[in-house]
Amino acid sequence: MRAEGPGTVEGPGLYVYAVVRAGTPLPRKSGGVGSPPAPLRAVGPGPVAAVVSAAPAQLRARRRDLLAHQDLLTQLAASGPVLPMRFGMIAPDEDALRAQLAAAEAGHLAALDRVAGHIEMNLKALPAHDSLAALVAGDATVRRLREATRRRPGYEANVRLGEAVASALARRAGEAGRRALRDLAPMARATAGGPEVPGCALNVSFLVAQADSDRFRATAERFAAAHRDHVDLRVAGPLPCYSFVGAGAGTDAGGRSAPAPVGGG
Repeated sequence: MRAEGPGTVEGPGLYVYAVVRAGTPLPRKSGGVGSPPAPLRAVGPGPVAAVVSAAPAQLRARRRDLLAHQDLLTQLAASGPVLPMRFGMIAPDEDALRAQLAAAEAGHLAALDRVAGHIEMNLKALPAHDSLAALVAGDATVRRLREATRRRPGYEANVRLGEAVASALARRAGEAGRRALRDLAPMARATAGGPEVPGCALNVSFLVAQADSDRFRATAERFAAAHRDHVDLRVAGPLPCYSFVGAGAGTDAGGRSAPAPVGGG
């Protein structure tokens, strides 16, 4: 399979949404990418199958199609474990897809077993820009620079103060985010660091049992409320388990590397 860029996907081929266990029911209201979306079907030579549709002749990463892709994965996850594909994953034809599925069968089965009964929750820690008063009260360097700027205002003094404030906000957000990670990690089967996000001090995902998702969110939201002067903590989920089905699929609750499937895209 090839992952097309975020701009335009050119047909022909099969648009691949996910890998599932053979026999997983497809959503009755299939939806999907394209206008109108092509019918869904399952392609697979054995115990695993790919959920696909005909790739649109031209597909752009518009909001409508991104949301349709995500919604279809959510519907699939209601029927069983899912190895989600990123938006824009195209297989050249059915024969090539069957060959890839057969070659990666063992890895896919292991990954499906791993995420069965679980969802992904994501946590982002951003600087609390609305907490300047608390920052000044708690940071001697910022307090000193603010007083110096008041006594002798000027461009350089303002720059130094601005840099100190930005640095302190980021540091406080990072410290609070790491405390949140320590508190939440025991509630997850595994964790996985996410890509760097501009302005974000921490981006981490958690593999959480579906039965524990409400408790996880409630714990995260209590932490966010208790530390709102230090961090803008944002919780997203439940999500498809993107972060736990590829190479480098995170670490378990004891800090060990988690097993990852092979060849899945």
